[in-house]
Amino acid sequence: MKRLALVITILLLATLKTVAQEQPITSAITVYPDFRPATAVLTSGRKTHIPLANIFLKNSSLLYMDGDNIMEADMTNILRVEFEDRAYIRIDSMLAYQVDSIGNDALFRAKVIDINAYKQSRANSANITNLDLTALTSSSSSLSYNTIEATDISELQFPLVDVYFYRLGNQFVRVHERHLKRALTKEKRQIMESVMNMEGFTWTDEKYLMMILKKIQ
Repeated sequence: MKRLALVITILLLATLKTVAQEQPITSAITVYPDFRPATAVLTSGRKTHIPLANIFLKNSSLLYMDGDNIMEADMTNILRVEFEDRAYIRIDSMLAYQVDSIGNDALFRAKVIDINAYKQSRANSANITNLDLTALTSSSSSLSYNTIEATDISELQFPLVDVYFYRLGNQFVRVHERHLKRALTKEKRQIMESVMNMEGFTWTDEKYLMMILKKIQ
């Protein structure tokens, strides 16, 4: 087996007061507070039932229990994951769920730990600790996975950020000016910019994101 080290640099709550004012923080490293049943649709087309599954906030990847081990699925094998409350699809390497739609186009969201906020906070504080996630890579006939071992994180706080994607026709595009400019025609870029110039516009306000999606139909 090849041994990998996945290190997330984090700060204690006392060192994240500035971040906390600007974005939500959490002590969790998974979307759901507990592991729960899910169905995964693989790239082969096969469906597999997972008795205990969750989503890793570090990178919005699929986690599942194998005995007492927490396993991280190889996301290249995943197309879709269905939990009782909502369905997630893989966009790039992230699991994202549909927020809203207009016709065949839609807005999707993935929630992840904001690594950039860690780096910014670290620059302003000397009280830094590390959360070491040690991975042992293995494989099976259907899924390749990583075994995750985490240190005690009960006192750690993580800033979160929402990552948005549009489904435009048959393609997915990251919802940000730079990515959309490459995907849209000149006329639609001008429409997008007219929304961007509205007072209060941000790339994290779903009201404006849906406004752009509607106007570029």
